Amino acid sequence: MKKRKNHSPEFKAKVALEAIREELTLAELSKKYDVHPTQIGTWKRAAIENMAATFARRGAAPEQVSAADVDKLHSKIGQLVVERDFFGQCLAPVARDARQKMVSKDHKLSVRRQCALLTLVRSNLYYEPKGESAENLRFMAIIDKQFLETPWYGSRQMARHMKRNNHACGRHRVRRLMRLMRLVPIYQEPNTSKKHPQHKIWPYLLRNVVIDRPNQVWCADITYIPMQRGFLYLVAIMDWFSRKVLAWRLSNSMDTAFCIEALKEALAKHGTPEIFNTDQGSQFTSGNWIDVLSDAKIKIRMDGKGRWIDNRMIERLWRSLKYECVYLHGFETGSQARSGIGKWLVLRFTRFADKAG
Repeated sequence: MKKRKNHSPEFKAKVALEAIREELTLAELSKKYDVHPTQIGTWKRAAIENMAATFARRGAAPEQVSAADVDKLHSKIGQLVVERDFFGQCLAPVARDARQKMVSKDHKLSVRRQCALLTLVRSNLYYEPKGESAENLRFMAIIDKQFLETPWYGSRQMARHMKRNNHACGRHRVRRLMRLMRLVPIYQEPNTSKKHPQHKIWPYLLRNVVIDRPNQVWCADITYIPMQRGFLYLVAIMDWFSRKVLAWRLSNSMDTAFCIEALKEALAKHGTPEIFNTDQGSQFTSGNWIDVLSDAKIKIRMDGKGRWIDNRMIERLWRSLKYECVYLHGFETGSQARSGIGKWLVLRFTRFADKAG
């Protein structure tokens, strides 16, 4: 076994100096001093990198970081970690669509880092939804019509109904489409209400309450509106006593913004009610919706499990609207749907007022 050579610092400096002069190649220097060319190259780089230290003032101690500065840096790192966690917790209730809009490709932070801070999956930024197929839209219209007739049908019963009518639509597809349309059967199932851990559920306030005047209790609900090539969502604000629709909005997504627009319009035109009643949908438990009601000093009330009967007035409105307007016209665009639904509501409540008078 060949014994490893230990070269002195003086020898290394001499060889490195000749390598820096570049009079001889590394191969020639290797042959001259019996040192591997790679080793000579390493000594050359080290000599060049440490050359500045040769001209430093004698006795000058290398710059050192004080313990106080280290403690200060550690404290700053801890503060940034706490602030990052706080930022993440505050963004948790925010809808994913809203967080995706916060990502900027022109920001100094990379898109990957922005997604990590906003708890987003980066691939979702580039995903473009394809929408439902024509067959699924046809099935949704059939399910919606049948649900108005038999609102106690769950996915199993609805799938059997589809099979009886020779529609190739199994239970799993029926269940997904019913969830998409927000169709929930009126019977109570065990442990079906999964509350958002950061959304407050408000108490029940209408037990044994007599509704005998306008603006005593308002309610709100969202329904699915089938179109020729897709679907929209409709939210309506209704007065319990007069059964009048105070405001409504159409949207192509289930965000909270269009619900809040309808609520603000109803408050501006008709004043404030004493109590506002909704179900426990995420739009009606969100912070933005609750803030509008709290600022107006309105008592907030939410349906509990099995209290489907509390929304029977507005559910009856949905049935009439769909049979008398939506299914007959088969709207093609959102503007046509807004115009048609608006005309139907005006005509309906004009007849209602004449009948009441």
